[in-house]
Amino acid sequence: VQLVESGGGLVQPGGSLRLSCTGSGFTFDDYAIGWFRQAPGKAREGVSCVSAVDGHSYHRDSVKDRFAISRADAKNTVYLQMNSLKPEDTAVYYCARYPRYCKGFTRGVLPGAGEDYDYWGQGTQVTVSS
Repeated sequence: VQLVESGGGLVQPGGSLRLSCTGSGFTFDDYAIGWFRQAPGKAREGVSCVSAVDGHSYHRDSVKDRFAISRADAKNTVYLQMNSLKPEDTAVYYCARYPRYCKGFTRGVLPGAGEDYDYWGQGTQVTVSS
């Protein structure tokens, strides 16, 4: 099982990035894929997730009007489109899998940190700075 993130980089405030998470070694469309991030000196936090069952997506409140998540199961890939980026979005972004549903993501509730997600990618750095 492998998850590989790509697409991070340095961007100015207000800019955009699209992260990709590509999976291999498992039946990709059986799993929800979550995006998590960890900034220096801070705890890991859930950002967004897309379900395998119904395609429902979830976002933490601080990104919900700026980020969009989608999945292309034929390519074993989930995308996180990040727009209107802010310096506080600076972090290492990780993707991880959970069977079927986005565990820890509930609308109106702060997402969990992904403790139950079993496989993780290596992470991709996102830096928002002028």
